[in-house]
Amino acid sequence: MVDVRQPADTTSVVPWTAVSVVMIGMFMAILDSYIVVVAGPAIRADLGASEGQLQWILAGYQLSYAVLMITGGRFADMYGRKRIFILGAAVFTLSSIVCAAAQTPGTLIAARVVQGLGAALMVPQVFAMIAVLVPEQGRHRVFGVLGVVIGLATIGGQLIGGLLIGADLFGSQWRGVFWVNVPIGLVTILLAAKYVPESRAAGARKLDVPGVLALSAALILLTFPLIQGREAGWPWWTWVCFAASAVAFRLFVAIERGVDRAGGDPLVQLALFAQRSFAVGIVLVLCVYAFLTSYYLALSISMQEGLGLSALGAGLVYAPAATTFFVFSMVASRLMPKYGRRVLEVGAIVVATGYLTTVVVLLYGPEITPALVIPLLMLQSLGGGLLITPMLSTVLSRISPDSVGTASGALSTAQQVGGALGVAVIGAVFFASFHPDADGSAAAAGHAFAMASLATFVLAIVASVLVFLLPAAVRAK
Repeated sequence: MVDVRQPADTTSVVPWTAVSVVMIGMFMAILDSYIVVVAGPAIRADLGASEGQLQWILAGYQLSYAVLMITGGRFADMYGRKRIFILGAAVFTLSSIVCAAAQTPGTLIAARVVQGLGAALMVPQVFAMIAVLVPEQGRHRVFGVLGVVIGLATIGGQLIGGLLIGADLFGSQWRGVFWVNVPIGLVTILLAAKYVPESRAAGARKLDVPGVLALSAALILLTFPLIQGREAGWPWWTWVCFAASAVAFRLFVAIERGVDRAGGDPLVQLALFAQRSFAVGIVLVLCVYAFLTSYYLALSISMQEGLGLSALGAGLVYAPAATTFFVFSMVASRLMPKYGRRVLEVGAIVVATGYLTTVVVLLYGPEITPALVIPLLMLQSLGGGLLITPMLSTVLSRISPDSVGTASGALSTAQQVGGALGVAVIGAVFFASFHPDADGSAAAAGHAFAMASLATFVLAIVASVLVFLLPAAVRAK
């Protein structure tokens, strides 16, 4: 049993076998936030899912992942990181089987929520295992590899999803994007059981159950009417939910303050928000991740239902942008030590310019085609690589070592919350503007994607302002 209080090994030998195994869990969890995007139109057609149900298939995973991530880390501190990682991988794998076998949208949504729980149990253990198992001298190499793993999972999701659906292995169609998790999950469980040592935190912190319940209620009360309200015609209960969400958020803050005053372990340390870099940074993270998953859902539906492309064809439309993102992510990592916040500033401006250009071209230019969209996506991804990759490390650079774990968990939660809210808001804008029966498929896709780009541009402008509000002296570590 490894105790987190023990000093790190003085050598620089990295236990790559154990580290690589837990990174597989990270890859699966992140991939499943994006691989389902390209499968959306096929799922909608096969299961007869409504627009709101399709949004829940994405947002349900992100919400449960977000709310329970910090709790997953605390379970591991109490009961053992290896044990909780294996439990998370098992939950993720079993729920993937249910997803693949789902015959109704409701079953798929429920399975996706459970799948998010599995991700929430796995992902925190990756960072904890690195901290416990890797000597300090070798951590920069491990985090470099982890960055590549996260990048590949993020940018490869749509392409991998398109390949799996296009291959139609054993007649699985869209179900292949879930079946693929099963062999990977089983191998991960077996390798973790053999190669990953157990570890547990000394003096593990207690669970903040009231905080988890209050935050869950607040997010559900906010997200549910955002997704279902448009289809229902915005009845009275949607506004009641919004008001109740505000009350639940205030209750969450009160609970966290009370736990902190009592000397307990709050889900979120509110004292972190006294630091401008963190307070501004967490809103920045919410805004940026709000337009990632949601925007590419709009792209996937525009390409498949609007232009008639296959899932693989839609994935290939994104491939040049994915490559651009990856290249400029590497560029950003080299520029950050010298230029710091300026890299984020340039990235934010280019991102906003990319979305505004997309709006103008789609509304006033020729009819939408893959050849028209690809360079626009590449411009957006150029800025995204400069902004998104160094953003988290920049926000964390002024956090004290004692608080960096809690701050990292809060930012990871903000990523998933932002993604879920983005699916709700930008998804609502897109579907409200997409009328293929009245306007024709291609024209409807061009107009709806332009409206989604306009909504995303607004978020990008907010993100740009927030970048300039970050402390100028911040440098990524």
